[in-house]
Amino acid sequence: MKKLKLLEKFSPFNFLMLLIAGVINAIGVTLFIAPVQLYDSGISGTSILLGQLTPEWLSLSFFLIVLNIPLLLFGLKRQGVVFSVYAIFTVCIYSLSAWMITDVLPIDVSIASPLAGTDLFLCALFGGLISGIGSGLAIRYGGAMDGIEVVAVVFAKKLGISVGTFVLIYNVLLYIICGIVRGSWILPLYSIVTYAAGSKTVDFIVDGLDSAKAAMIITTRPNQICQAVSEEFGTGLTILDAHGYYSNTSKTVLYVVVNRFQIVRLKTIVKGMDPCAYMAISPVADLLHGSKEE
Repeated sequence: MKKLKLLEKFSPFNFLMLLIAGVINAIGVTLFIAPVQLYDSGISGTSILLGQLTPEWLSLSFFLIVLNIPLLLFGLKRQGVVFSVYAIFTVCIYSLSAWMITDVLPIDVSIASPLAGTDLFLCALFGGLISGIGSGLAIRYGGAMDGIEVVAVVFAKKLGISVGTFVLIYNVLLYIICGIVRGSWILPLYSIVTYAAGSKTVDFIVDGLDSAKAAMIITTRPNQICQAVSEEFGTGLTILDAHGYYSNTSKTVLYVVVNRFQIVRLKTIVKGMDPCAYMAISPVADLLHGSKEE
């Protein structure tokens, strides 16, 4: 019975999207980043460096599997079975696709990018963008492309830092080691461009261009603001009763979610209705819509 329930949690569509994500990530790394000896971030970048320093048969694909899968299994208890299976599947597709491009298909990636040549900036930029699309899709559909993020989830809190800071520190140390080992800082510095482009692309893929913003509005004129906002945006609001600590008076808190393009207009409406209103705006990481209430 438990096995049946577990199988129901897996989505064939997610597996399809993770397959596409792995292929896209491999294209970005093998056609743009690795040929000119730039470095990706995380375990992918570590695998590129190790592939350069070891015998030819110990390739990028080999290190992607050897380094990533133990880390993903290490986070099994914390992240759950479904995530771990999705992530291992994605990494295997990434590794297999990288091997196909470098060793099977008639594409020469030994000394230059087939598309950008030896232009380090173009390779760094487009390599980061394309691999970022792959990593973003992997996260969006329940998996991961890199085991270092799983390690970050496990250890960051114990070290008193955020997951993002943990990953950043790892990548900075990786690029420093690359510079020392290679005896040059040009490639590691260009690799920072790859990292920045990839990170921004991941954020775009995961959050989307039309990412939501949540506004909490403390006002003494809730009815007027609710009516104006509802008519303007066609959205509902949640009304909460509150009490001011310093003023010792009753307050009303309005909670509404809008997109980033509606924020300026929302501020204008609120200030027009209640110049003394207090409004806090924060990003919404994810938004789930339930059934509409009558």
